[in-house]
Amino acid sequence: MPMSLLLPETRKLGCRVVYLCRDPKDTLVSRLHFENKLVARGGCAGLSMDDAYGMFCEGFSPYGPFWDHCLEYWEESVARPDTVLFLKYEEIKSDPARVVRRLASFLSVPLTEEEERSGVAEEVARMCSFETLTGLEVNQVGGVSLGNRVHVDNSVFYRKGEVGDWVNHMSREMGEKLDGIVQEKLQGSGLVF
Repeated sequence: MPMSLLLPETRKLGCRVVYLCRDPKDTLVSRLHFENKLVARGGCAGLSMDDAYGMFCEGFSPYGPFWDHCLEYWEESVARPDTVLFLKYEEIKSDPARVVRRLASFLSVPLTEEEERSGVAEEVARMCSFETLTGLEVNQVGGVSLGNRVHVDNSVFYRKGEVGDWVNHMSREMGEKLDGIVQEKLQGSGLVF
């Protein structure tokens, strides 16, 4: 949901928001696979990479253009760092324990010295890792019902969890073009991918 559509009460009540985004190229690939899995369940054909890529570059996305969505949360995180935490998937993958510490501090429950010594950040990171979560039985056989005729298996929400997998789905030229579009749209904001 775009930041602008969050209830105004979230600011008044002192709610904290954690926003997680991902490299736009990997976002596109992940979204395409997710939506095609959902559509296939209904017996319909999904989008091709070329069609999805064209739409993404034009800003067509279920929640608005990728760059606008990220930029709203980025700007709020800069203006109100005590209430909006902006995270990138890539930083979580590169140093999950550091992100656990950052998240704990943001939520006003920083790790104690004892928790640091005993490796709590590393254990939380391990327990919340992509590998651990995909291995949970509930994520292999469970599901969510979205009304009386729509059921989505939890496994649909997990694919590879890899950084940089876009290179296996689009050409280098496509990646460079998308990088250029995103860079232009975010110009001057301080947000880079």
